[in-house]
Amino acid sequence: MSGGTAHLLTALFVTAAMGYPSRHSATDLDATPRTTVAFDEMLGVRRFSTSTLNYSTLLLEDDRGILYVGARGAIFALNSSDVADGSHRTIQWEASPEKQMDCLQKGKNNKTECFNHVRFLQRLNSTHLYACGTYAFHPLCAAIDADRFKLPTHFEEGKEKCPYDPARGYTGLIVDGGLYTATRYEFRSLPDIRRNLHQRPLKTEESPLHWLNDAEFVASVLVRESKDSPVGDDDKIYYFFTERAGEETTSFFDKSQVARVARVARVCKSDVGGKKILQRKWTSFMKARLVCYIPYYEVLRSVCSLDGGGWASTVFYAAFTLSAQWRTMEASAVCRYSIAGVQHAFEGPYMEYQDSARKWSRYDGAVPEPRPGSVSAWGCRAGGAWASHVSPLTPVLPEQCITDRSRRKGYNSSQDLPNGVLDFVKLHPLMFEEVKPASGEPLLVKKSVAYSRLAVDRVRALDGRTYDVLFMGTGNGWIHKAVVVGSGIHIVEEVQVFSDPQPVESLVISHAQRSLYVGAASGIVQVPLASCTRYNSCYDCVLARDPYCAWDGRACRATTSADSTGLVQDIRSGNEGCRSSFGRGSLPWKNRTVLRGDDVLLPCDQRSNLARAIWLLNGSEVAGAGQERLRVGVDGLLVTDTLPQHSGEYRCYGEERGLRTLLAAYRLTVLPELPHGPTAASRPHAASQVDGDVKVAYVSAIVALVVLCAVLSAVLLYVICLEKRKGKYVLGEPRPTSVELQTVSANCLRKGLREEEEEEEELAYPDGCLRIIPGEAPTAATSPAKELPAALPPLPPPPPLPTELTNGMGALPSVLRKMNGNSYMLLQQQEEPLASPLYSASFTEELSKILEKRKHTQLVEKLDESSV
Repeated sequence: MSGGTAHLLTALFVTAAMGYPSRHSATDLDATPRTTVAFDEMLGVRRFSTSTLNYSTLLLEDDRGILYVGARGAIFALNSSDVADGSHRTIQWEASPEKQMDCLQKGKNNKTECFNHVRFLQRLNSTHLYACGTYAFHPLCAAIDADRFKLPTHFEEGKEKCPYDPARGYTGLIVDGGLYTATRYEFRSLPDIRRNLHQRPLKTEESPLHWLNDAEFVASVLVRESKDSPVGDDDKIYYFFTERAGEETTSFFDKSQVARVARVARVCKSDVGGKKILQRKWTSFMKARLVCYIPYYEVLRSVCSLDGGGWASTVFYAAFTLSAQWRTMEASAVCRYSIAGVQHAFEGPYMEYQDSARKWSRYDGAVPEPRPGSVSAWGCRAGGAWASHVSPLTPVLPEQCITDRSRRKGYNSSQDLPNGVLDFVKLHPLMFEEVKPASGEPLLVKKSVAYSRLAVDRVRALDGRTYDVLFMGTGNGWIHKAVVVGSGIHIVEEVQVFSDPQPVESLVISHAQRSLYVGAASGIVQVPLASCTRYNSCYDCVLARDPYCAWDGRACRATTSADSTGLVQDIRSGNEGCRSSFGRGSLPWKNRTVLRGDDVLLPCDQRSNLARAIWLLNGSEVAGAGQERLRVGVDGLLVTDTLPQHSGEYRCYGEERGLRTLLAAYRLTVLPELPHGPTAASRPHAASQVDGDVKVAYVSAIVALVVLCAVLSAVLLYVICLEKRKGKYVLGEPRPTSVELQTVSANCLRKGLREEEEEEEELAYPDGCLRIIPGEAPTAATSPAKELPAALPPLPPPPPLPTELTNGMGALPSVLRKMNGNSYMLLQQQEEPLASPLYSASFTEELSKILEKRKHTQLVEKLDESSV
């Protein structure tokens, strides 16, 4: 067990010791998906992407058949039935170059931040959409004509409605024409919950207490609590976020000092702020802690809701990850909350910040009337202390929102509330009670996974019950599909929707198209809610426990409300409806023949990660461990050092939830000896002879390699020696027996040569100084009076030399060497200028005299070749 898992288990045990329920053991920490579908195995998938990035804002209008997508610098309108059919419309909404340059000057990243990231996209009214983008840290909003699908000529300032930073947590809703958003708005402002596009814009209070403490918002949900309300209640907007926490004494931990905690806050839709106190501020703001009953799971990642046809049945699903001190371990938890549980927390006692102790603690003082929070099971005694039981003769029903009871007392709006109530609201935004999971414990705890997005659907199964199906996007581009059964979760499958790992940023479910739309950085993916054809047997179909699928006797198909006759489905137990195929085989036999002493693997492909392989040999079960020479593994059955008694019929069954089905059948034959081979008596001698021949072959090969290495080393040394030798010749050509001095330049470094010397330059070496032409030494057949080439014409007399250079030959020994009295050869050239211009002239004069003097001198018969 890893260290991180051990620490997490310790946290679970501590939770249990504190009296909080926990059904999760070590085996529950890693809930395993039943099947795994790789990227190239997906069926019926459609994809949409362009040159832009960050397809993170989705708006589905199922009745119109349109999926709107807000991306970086663009808004798309896709066909919801097929996002890849090419019929999409596009609005290009890039940030202007001036705004991008301004963003860059602020020190922002011009590859990720200085763009227009569309963060908000919702229906404003019957004709227009409303969209907001970061616009390179200058937020803008626009009302877009949905039919024309073009940007308007006029834009609205977005700094009160949209975050500057594209990575900042943000959520928003349009409710009855009002824009309710929550984020960190201005460039360096505090987080805030605001209402715009309304006659009464509102925001949260910042003094003397900050109602929000470095909050990162995740989601917002509208709950229509006014619908069919017997007390005339108001609709409420719930906000889910994670914020920095001070020291709090709560009912969950006596002294919790974790860095960040999950919260849920709510405001009333009809709130219009106070008249003198809390002007243009929320008078109905309250927040409570959201707990998942496992310590350290405090970072809220995603929240989704489901109302089931009425607000009283609303449930929230929330995904948590470990807090910052657990960075070395990746894990997630999923909890479910009811609207009744949330209301109970807001109806309980308040907390108060004590400056002396610098912490939050329970407030037991008097609460003004009407109370800023609805209570049903709590009352206020005359002394101000809270009582858990209230006499039915004196009901206390103070309200947070304005209700019929408030109106009867003359409070028709929040501006009519007394100043004492508003002062109390300013100082008591936090509730003492936490919002606890509906089942008292997490639905799922999954290690090695970070869930980034949730979506939920409610499906009626063939047994008449409704089941919630969760689609959970991960941080590496996978989707976990799970069904909630009782107080737990069964993960039906895990699907790799993106080939490159990337976080899933958006999930939207379409009932009309029976599709799931997945948004991420690289594009949009349309995935079927179920791929029932992937289950090719009753065993697979029923054990999948997929509410969207059922077995019809021949194939697994999607369920519809139209006809369910003859369909088999079992969501609760997953093992009813299919007869076990134990002991019977319907697959073709595969024959395997091996020699005695060989090893053989009999594969058995388990399509389910939850199934256990069971092997039968001639009708008897093969033990998974402890049986000699038979090893059952995840790939199949390995038979080592086979014996004749291993021959027989092997069957592999998959067992899951008490149901068995045949997966493979083999007939294994083990031959006792080689056909027509040597006798048993001669086999040891033959084996030893073979071993000896092998040794001789190895020794011969080693000797040959050693000899070959020696030869190659000698050749290499010879080549190195040739490279080091002086002289310009080609390897393999005969060396010249004599040389002839043809041209010696007066000044090798002279840049401009006379036109009459250009011909000689072409014949000279690239350095323009000297060329040695191979020749032949005089022989007996060669005439001693052989003509010499024409002598060089005398050069013009040089200018007078200084006294220190009167004898030009004095400077030549380091440059010239006498060659047997016949000629001189230039041995050293330098690429640096001469020390004196007279040196070049002196050298030319002396050389010319020498050549003129020896013009008629007879050459010797044999040149001194060693001097060349």
